[in-house]
Amino acid sequence: MNTPSHTRFAAIRARLEAFEPRPGWRAWIYEFLLFGFKQGWACLFGGLLLALLVATHLFYPQDAALARYDFLTLAALTIQLAMLALRLETWDEAKVILAFHVVGTVMELFKTAHGSWEYPEANLLRIGGVPLFSGFMYAAVGSYIARVWRIFDFRFSGYPMEAASVALAVVIYVNFFAHHWLPDVRIGLFAVLGALFLRTRIWFRVWRQDRWMPLLLGWLLVALFIWFAENLATFSQAWIYPNQRHGWAMVHWTKLGAWYLLMYISFVLVALVHRPQARDEGGPVSYPKAKGVGSGS
Repeated sequence: MNTPSHTRFAAIRARLEAFEPRPGWRAWIYEFLLFGFKQGWACLFGGLLLALLVATHLFYPQDAALARYDFLTLAALTIQLAMLALRLETWDEAKVILAFHVVGTVMELFKTAHGSWEYPEANLLRIGGVPLFSGFMYAAVGSYIARVWRIFDFRFSGYPMEAASVALAVVIYVNFFAHHWLPDVRIGLFAVLGALFLRTRIWFRVWRQDRWMPLLLGWLLVALFIWFAENLATFSQAWIYPNQRHGWAMVHWTKLGAWYLLMYISFVLVALVHRPQARDEGGPVSYPKAKGVGSGS
């Protein structure tokens, strides 16, 4: 609301926020629906990619000249370029996505080499055993966090020092690799993460009033959503785990913990770009009616 318009979503957002439902339960329902719309917009890149994974699994011709994985790579790249060209995404968000693509591809190369999961279909656009579209799946997480941060105007209270949060993210990332040879210290990392962010609240603005939740809970909700998406992705054989080689089975719930830690790493990477802003002391703040075009996505 206090930043210039720079995406096509800005005008739509301003009109929705200027709408005047009747007070009471109608306003609550409208705010809930507006929350869902904004979340959907933030998930646009990831949602389109997930839809492609499922659709190509069900309908892509087996005898096509272009391998399915290669089609997914080109389609993901096309979506990314189209979002930039149509101003559905900012260049700053594209930079975040590129960083996630690199970080995710490095992890994919390592994990597939150690048999943690595999890509069962042949294709040309790959590095080692990793199709290039896999990096876009990590980029989808980065895209979501960068967009939802801007759309909901995130502010924080009780946020720890940047040096501590970054150091913990580095240790978590290293543990994803090192636990193949050294003891897995994941439980200890969860304990440190909990202690560091126990009092951290994330404040967000859906409509005209600040809402908040514990940041630890917010990460859990997003990690749970990603775990559900992973079940769809493995069903579509975008990749498979060793226990899925002879037929699909639900991804084990313990993977939720891995996604939680990866969610934390993702959040810290985006925080290095957006820089967490502290919320002023005091009670919830009510904002005036939206006028004109608000901030972009």
